[in-house]
Amino acid sequence: MTPARPGAGPRRILVIEDDPTLNRLLVEQLGRLGHDARGVGSRADALGELAHHRPELAVLDLRLPDADGMAFLPELREYCPAIVLTAQGSIDQAVQAVRAGASDFLVKPASAQALDLALSRVFDTIDLRRDLAFWQTQATRGQDQPLEGQSPQMAEVRRLITLFAGADSPLLILGEGGTGKERAARALHALSPRANGRFVAADCEAGMTAEELFGEFRTGDGGALRRSEGLLAAADTGSIYLSGVDRLSADLQMKLLRVIETAAYRPVGSATQLVCRARFILGASLSAEDIARPGPQHSELLFRLLAFVIRLPALRERPDDILPLARGFLADRSFQRNTPKSFSPAAMAALRAHSWPGNLRELSNAVERAIILSAGSEVIEPAHLGLAPQQAPQRDGQVRLAFDAPPTLDELRDAYLRLALEMTGGNRREMAEMLGISERNLYRLLPGIETRPRGEE
Repeated sequence: MTPARPGAGPRRILVIEDDPTLNRLLVEQLGRLGHDARGVGSRADALGELAHHRPELAVLDLRLPDADGMAFLPELREYCPAIVLTAQGSIDQAVQAVRAGASDFLVKPASAQALDLALSRVFDTIDLRRDLAFWQTQATRGQDQPLEGQSPQMAEVRRLITLFAGADSPLLILGEGGTGKERAARALHALSPRANGRFVAADCEAGMTAEELFGEFRTGDGGALRRSEGLLAAADTGSIYLSGVDRLSADLQMKLLRVIETAAYRPVGSATQLVCRARFILGASLSAEDIARPGPQHSELLFRLLAFVIRLPALRERPDDILPLARGFLADRSFQRNTPKSFSPAAMAALRAHSWPGNLRELSNAVERAIILSAGSEVIEPAHLGLAPQQAPQRDGQVRLAFDAPPTLDELRDAYLRLALEMTGGNRREMAEMLGISERNLYRLLPGIETRPRGEE
């Protein structure tokens, strides 16, 4: 029996044969082989089925009452691959049809074994081409860095990823831009039972359309057929990660919510309902409080997923991870360029003092820039990093701290210490004087700080 693609369900096959008895026998044979088969007896009826039910393969008789099968073949191939049916004495014609684009041919009456063998050959070719196109697309995305960081915040992120990986529920990953939401999604997919399936990632902020998401099957201007496979079909039985999903239109968000709840969708322009077997992982640069807050921007899609959330901390919330991450990026890039490099103490101070509004993405870019600008030097200095100057301290006697929610005492202390660090450019002596404490006490508040007084630089 022709095995269906894992998790793909029955194949949709259209039999185009004008002999009612043979048509019925072929449909029954295909049904016994586990496929979803429909039968029609003319070109006109075939076009109706092709437009509304999107078969994956057609079995075509070369003699139809309203068309010559050979002439109909190029038109049919615009919709799907075709296997031609031929009588015993017209094998030469069948060979001509294969040369004209038919995927295979069968001699009538076709046995179940011959039918199954022909289907296997055609579907294997279809699947290989689909996989090749998918992996070529994925190869252009490059390889992401693994999820790194030894801070308590990242330890909690990894714990949640491990717990959620075994479940099959849709998941919401929240965090500022550049915090590594796609990396977290890839890590979750790699640990899940779907790890051998595809991981499809797409950015909704670039103006995602229903055609891109669900696929398209319709006739455009001038009668040209537009047929494309959407992201849901491309993900197959793997995982699909949609970043910036809060930027989708309200209508598309509701359609996506229905797919998540029912596992069913229709390509644009098609009347056929398809099954979505992929696991959804959605990313948004919002907080859980923003999502739960009622208002005109309220997203029912994200609100429904608040029970399954992983929040990625901003880089400024885990300052102890900055230098290990920077050294990791440096090791990777230096290895690629075969140039050993290290950060000077002043460069490490600049890295630690920077607020990193772009998070991991900004850090990675800064390290890459520093490697290029440091040229033959083995030591990277602050000037090589190209970091934007930190905001000057407030001179109106006021200190301003902003929080998304009422902070705890520890959060308030840490925010003020980060502000003091920025205001003094990482100078411990000036920072201790500003806080009214000794440098020894400052060491206890900022363990592992790697800055020096400016007089020692």
